[in-house]
Amino acid sequence: MNQILVHQKVIITPEFKRKKKIYKFNFFLSIFLVCTLFSCYIYAEYDRTKSEQVSQEILLGMEENNNEIVDEEVVSVDDDKLIVKLSGVKSEINISSIEAEKQEKKLAEIEEQTASDGTKYYVEATLTIESLGIEYPVLSDSTDELLKISINKLWGPGPNKIGNYVIIGHNYKNGSMFGKLPKIAIGDTFELKDTVGEKMIYKVYDKYEIEPTDVSCTSQLTNGKREVTLITCNSNGKKRIVVKATQI
Repeated sequence: MNQILVHQKVIITPEFKRKKKIYKFNFFLSIFLVCTLFSCYIYAEYDRTKSEQVSQEILLGMEENNNEIVDEEVVSVDDDKLIVKLSGVKSEINISSIEAEKQEKKLAEIEEQTASDGTKYYVEATLTIESLGIEYPVLSDSTDELLKISINKLWGPGPNKIGNYVIIGHNYKNGSMFGKLPKIAIGDTFELKDTVGEKMIYKVYDKYEIEPTDVSCTSQLTNGKREVTLITCNSNGKKRIVVKATQI
């Protein structure tokens, strides 16, 4: 049986050349865009990891300050004087001056911490949500740059004071900062420790979403109670998740 082979001749026209060039351009453009997006993602993850390291440096510095031990031994108490032995040398300290120093420390709610790159950060407290693996220093101010480093105080009195202490943080997909906060449930507890080491436990009593323009959750009308409000974005970033807790 004879086989007839039919060859279709491709005619190269100017229009065909133009379409081929467009196809090549779109192909290489797609590769360039994919590589650019991938590079941006890698850089963003690197930047977040670097920021996470800074926040942990600050946290470690605060713990070292709170755990600092002075080698002193109380020898005796005489009227309003405290006799102590510091590094083998006896000294007299006025008790009233000690009380004044304690009060001064309580008023000094902001602690300065210097990161390894020399940048100074000002910290008010440490937030620990053990059930979610969250532990970060609360920076005393809130800016776009500071939010990359750690969670920030947005509004309110000093930590563990009467009123509504409002903390905000990014909801990162890798789970850092407030990335795990949406998992918190009503009834869960967390700890807020100020810069002199005093701790208070708070219990979550409400959780809801709001529009970004709604600031009602920052109200200081707490009926004389100590409250903490935690705020982060929802999964698509269009709304805000609010977690309300009161001291127990």
